[in-house]
Amino acid sequence: MLSPVDPETLPIFSSPWPTFIVLGSYLLIVLKVGPRLMKNREPFDLRGVIKVYNVFQIMYNLWMFIHFAHFLFVLRAYDLGCMTNLPLDHEHKDSERYFSNLYLINKFVDLVETIFFVLRKKNRQISVLHLFHHASMPLVVYLVVILHGYGGVATAYAFLNIIVHVLMYTYYYLSSVSKAAQESLWWKKYITIAQMVQFGIILSLITYTLSQPNCKVPRMPAYLSGVMSLCFFVLFGNFYIRAYVLSDRKRRQ
Repeated sequence: MLSPVDPETLPIFSSPWPTFIVLGSYLLIVLKVGPRLMKNREPFDLRGVIKVYNVFQIMYNLWMFIHFAHFLFVLRAYDLGCMTNLPLDHEHKDSERYFSNLYLINKFVDLVETIFFVLRKKNRQISVLHLFHHASMPLVVYLVVILHGYGGVATAYAFLNIIVHVLMYTYYYLSSVSKAAQESLWWKKYITIAQMVQFGIILSLITYTLSQPNCKVPRMPAYLSGVMSLCFFVLFGNFYIRAYVLSDRKRRQ
């Protein structure tokens, strides 16, 4: 049984079972149960619901951005070159717990997007990249928080990820307004580029952090953040090549 290292862990995350049950149910629904139930049904019209969801995600991620930015650049609770978890009695420990819990909870909120795909019968959008991204993030963030505490070296990963998500959900909302609005949005591919830049920056930060002999960050979350960033960089790079480079070549032929 996993035991949280911080006594102030939210009750729902004090045991691993809620997380494992949610993620197991998510995979079962989007891979088996959902497609089977929708097989002989018309797709649901969820345009209104999706607009609300996108606005909620934009506001939620902006709220997180404010708290992360305040913690990192106003409170300056971390040495940005060596981001170690704050001790339990630190004056800014509650702020570290707050923004970390905001981010962890949001990774579970992200799962709703796949449910929309199932209900709209957009099964082609449930790719290996999509499933790996959505299923692995809440699990990894949960394990890092429980085993190594709130904040720390993974904060850089979360902060950059929030910025990209604000851009992404803004695009999703604008593209849902009307077909004309969707066709006028020229920057869709740049979201994927931003994703890859994000992971490249994280890999650089992790490499720099681990290269410092006097930086005592826990190795497991640092290595895990690096491995996840590398995996996502490769997967998003492969998506970009297939979706934009190769498709452009086919259109020109």
